[in-house]
Amino acid sequence: MKATEPLALHHSWPLIEAGQRFDLGWVHTWKATPAASADPREQQWFADRGIGMWTYDLRHDVLEWSPAVYDVMGFPRGVVACRPASLTLYREGSRAAMERLRAHAIRHRRGFTLDVELQPVGGAMRWMRLSAMPVCNGDRVVALSGVKQDISHEYA
Repeated sequence: MKATEPLALHHSWPLIEAGQRFDLGWVHTWKATPAASADPREQQWFADRGIGMWTYDLRHDVLEWSPAVYDVMGFPRGVVACRPASLTLYREGSRAAMERLRAHAIRHRRGFTLDVELQPVGGAMRWMRLSAMPVCNGDRVVALSGVKQDISHEYA
């Protein structure tokens, strides 16, 4: 993966642009709700398009995925999502870029979008589009929320 520097500014965006940064201009309504609790019909609509929802509660170190994210990541559905285990699936360059953008997002309250290479559990290497935005309580980022989408076909 070739990074464009400065990475954080190239791939990040202000929260006011959230509606423009997600497919179909959709600003996810679950941003304050765990991904697993989102409306099942909404989850299915996105899953049919290879798009999954996720949330990460920074205060409690809790990661939640919708069923489609389990599929993209190659984890069996229902297994407790764990950030350290999921990080091992990212190729080194992708993991480093994602971690820099994650830190930038938290520090500056900015969203980001990044295409990353994954080696899913028991599967072939694939590309995933990761979009994330901070969930804020006042001026403090308390969670990250977003979508993950298998975009391997774009890199074929």
